Amino acid sequence: MSGCQASRRSVGRHGRPGVAARHPSSVTRRAVLAAALAFLLAPCWPVQAAPGAAQAQAAFQEQLQRSLGRGFPGVSVALATRQGVIWTGAAGLANLETGAPAHAGYLYGIGSITKVFVACVIEQLAEEGRLSLEATPQDILGPEAVREIANADRATLRQLLRHTSGIPTWEFDADWIRRGRGAQLLTERPWGKEEPLDYLRHGRHAATNAPGAAYAYSNTNYTLLGMVIEKVTGHEAVAEIHSRVLDPLGLTDIRLEGFEAVDAQRVPARYHFDTAEFRRDAGLHSSYRAVRPGLIDVSASNLSTEWTAGGMLATARDLAAFALALRAGRLVPAAAQRRMLDFAPTNDPEDPGSDVAEGLFREQLAQGRLVGMDGGVLGFGAVMGWLEDQDLVIVLMTNVGSMHSGDAAEYPLRLIKSAAFLRAARELATALSPPRAASEARSQAPASSAQPR
Repeated sequence: MSGCQASRRSVGRHGRPGVAARHPSSVTRRAVLAAALAFLLAPCWPVQAAPGAAQAQAAFQEQLQRSLGRGFPGVSVALATRQGVIWTGAAGLANLETGAPAHAGYLYGIGSITKVFVACVIEQLAEEGRLSLEATPQDILGPEAVREIANADRATLRQLLRHTSGIPTWEFDADWIRRGRGAQLLTERPWGKEEPLDYLRHGRHAATNAPGAAYAYSNTNYTLLGMVIEKVTGHEAVAEIHSRVLDPLGLTDIRLEGFEAVDAQRVPARYHFDTAEFRRDAGLHSSYRAVRPGLIDVSASNLSTEWTAGGMLATARDLAAFALALRAGRLVPAAAQRRMLDFAPTNDPEDPGSDVAEGLFREQLAQGRLVGMDGGVLGFGAVMGWLEDQDLVIVLMTNVGSMHSGDAAEYPLRLIKSAAFLRAARELATALSPPRAASEARSQAPASSAQPR
C-alpha cells in the first residue's frame, strides 16, 4: 500500500527527555531525512483520479497560497476520504529567517485537538468497566489531588468531557498566561503535568456554573482527565494514548511534546501574533524576537505547559488518518461513539451555532457542518474535522498562534469556514476520490460505524 492510500479552542511510553536539542545531522541522517521527505512530498493521487484532478489541485493550492495573506507563515493540509488520505500539501515557510519552505513532513502543534485523543481513552476505559463516567475526579484521584479546585468534588467525568463541569480553566489565570505563554515563560525545563492546577487553588477562581448547568470551556477538565487515565491504568497518559489509539492505527507522527522524544528538526519555527492584547496579557519573553510587523518568533517555548489539554504535535497526514478512524467507529465501541457524537448547543455567544459533545464540537459552515476540533497554543494553530454532508476529512495546521492576541488574530477554523476555501477542498476531494455507489459504500462500511449526523 502506498503512502497516499494509507490509512479548540484555544507530550510515557518512550521516556521523558522532552524536546530534543537541535544538533547537526550526520550524512546518513540527512540521507534518511531526505528520503522520508521525498515520500511525504510525493503527490497523493488515488488509483483512479477523475478528469480535472490536476485543475482541482491547482485551485486548492491557490487557496493555500491566498491563506498566507491572513498572516500565516506556513500551512500544512491533508484531505481524506474513506479511500484514505488522498492529498497532502503545504504553502509558505517553516522558517521566515532561513526561508525553509513548509512541507507535509513537519510536526505542528495541534493544541486542544489533543483532547479528542484523551476522550477516546476515557471512553475505552469506561466501556471496559474500569471507570464510571458518573464518578467525580475526587472519587478517583482523592481529595488532595483536587483540593481547592471548584467543582472537582462534584462534577462527573461525563461533564468534564462535555465542558459542562463548571470547573474553572487555568488557561486564563493572569499569572499562568505570563508564565505559560508570555514574559515569565519557563524555558529551562518542561512543566509538570499537574503544575497548571496550582493556578486554581487558594480560592483564586470560583466555579463558572453548577455541574451540568451550562457549557463553559475549560482546559482543567482535560488535565484532570489525563490524571484519571494515569490513576486508573497505572501508566503514563501518553503511553495509553499510544497503545490504545496511535499504535493500532500505525500512526508514528503524533507526539506529546515534553513527555516523549520529539525530533526538533521536524518542528517548524514557532510564531505568534504580536498584538496589543498579547503584550498586555502575556507580555514578551526575553527570547521572543520580532520577525516582521505583528509577528514574533516564540521557538524557545514548548507545549509541556498544556499536557493532555493541548500538548500534541502531529503531521497533517497522521491527524487526518486519526480523524478517519474516529469517524468510522474504529477507535471506540459503538455506544461510546454515540456519546462522543451526542451534540448539544453550547449557547456560546462568541461561537453562535456551535454544538458540543465529548471532546468534539460541531460548527456551522456557510454550507453544511463540520464535526471535529480546533486548537490554538503558543506558536501554533490547527483544525481537524469531517463534513457531515460529504465524505471528506480536512486537517489544516499553521505555525503561528493566536491565543491571547485578540479577535483580529487569524486562526485555521476561520479559514476553513470561508466559502472559497471550502469549495476548493470539496472539489479537490471529489476529483481525487469520486463518490462510490451507495450500495458499495454500505457494503464496505464498518459494522460498528456511527455515521456523522
